[in-house]
Amino acid sequence: MESEARELLRELREDHRNMAIVLELLEAAAKQADKGEDPDFELVGEIMHYMTVYPDAVHHPKEDIIYTKLREEREDLADGLDDVTHDHEMIATLGGRLRDDVEAVIAGAALRREKFIEDATRYVKHLRAHMTWEEDDLFERVESMLDMEPLEFDVSEYDHIKDPVFELEIEAGFKRLMSSLSPPG
Repeated sequence: MESEARELLRELREDHRNMAIVLELLEAAAKQADKGEDPDFELVGEIMHYMTVYPDAVHHPKEDIIYTKLREEREDLADGLDDVTHDHEMIATLGGRLRDDVEAVIAGAALRREKFIEDATRYVKHLRAHMTWEEDDLFERVESMLDMEPLEFDVSEYDHIKDPVFELEIEAGFKRLMSSLSPPG
């Protein structure tokens, strides 16, 4: 049976795979805008709603719990962990900025195409780099810690919160996003 700590790490990796899929849609919208075409801003709005609701509010706090435990239990594996909180805050800031851009466009406000492209590209690039760092470095350190000693993490306040797009029951506000991820048929 998998420990709660290993299950948490598995969930975090699954979240990364799911976020990478959504980032592909966002990147495609930025490329479409870069070609002078109008992306589906309502879909982009759903994407950014998802990215600022689930990853920022659930996924990153779970990571913070596991990284805090790593810092407390294995100081020898904690190098660079002080940067994680700042990076999570930067991702939230960039995501909020892009979400504001998209909400303004949907509301009918004028927005320079270049600003949307720049903000979307910066957000995608930063979040991808962050996830790669975690996958290739930080999660490996957590695995090392768990290999040496079994640890448990209190994530009870997040246990009931399911991914609103990728879980079995898709929240109503994300049905369009989910249909964009599924092949037509």
